Amino acid sequence: MHKILTFRDQKLLRRALTHRSYVHENPGEGEHNERLEFLGDAVLNFLSGEYLYRCHPEKAEDELTRRRSALVDEKQLAKFALEVGLDFRMRLGKGAIRDGGFQNPNLLSCTFEAVVGAYYLDNDSNIETVRAVVEPLFDAVPEQIVVSRSNVDSKNRFQEWVQRNLTPTLPKYMTIQIGGLSHAPEFVAKVLVDEKEYGEGNGRNKKDAEKAAAEDALSKLKKQGFL
Repeated sequence: MHKILTFRDQKLLRRALTHRSYVHENPGEGEHNERLEFLGDAVLNFLSGEYLYRCHPEKAEDELTRRRSALVDEKQLAKFALEVGLDFRMRLGKGAIRDGGFQNPNLLSCTFEAVVGAYYLDNDSNIETVRAVVEPLFDAVPEQIVVSRSNVDSKNRFQEWVQRNLTPTLPKYMTIQIGGLSHAPEFVAKVLVDEKEYGEGNGRNKKDAEKAAAEDALSKLKKQGFL
């Protein structure tokens, strides 16, 4: 068993593995893993950013930002989840299982984030302990994969355009859930720069919705002759 699944507090691990769809079908189960997912996302963003900063002293901020997005995007986090054996450990509702939830990249990536957040708490919020189990996963990602993904990230491309042509201020994303089932939610995101809306998009999770909004913004800029 991978070390990231070794917990002192088994209840914490259990919560990290528990998806909203499972709690919906088992109301007495308690809390699902979305708060832990939020924490794990923050921890992974910090660790991946620090890792890339240390490993690539020659890279500028924009390149490091693109690489960080590629290293912790849904696709890559889903692969990490499979590598550490999270797939069939996820606690999903029957509907999510019927829909192939154990192989769903969104569910896998979100559960991986939740487990990272839980592991951080289980180790007394010691970031070094988490770094020790996460960095080997980063190390194993082929360089060409990170580079190829970093070159196509719509959020980074839009951010670069904004900072090059408008303002140093980062684009702001506003994302809400608009519907869908508990195991297959739907989100809509808007991207704004200095309170002006530039694009809107939908997705099965917040990250996909934000990327779709950035793609919409880039498409509009292209039609207007700015790209």
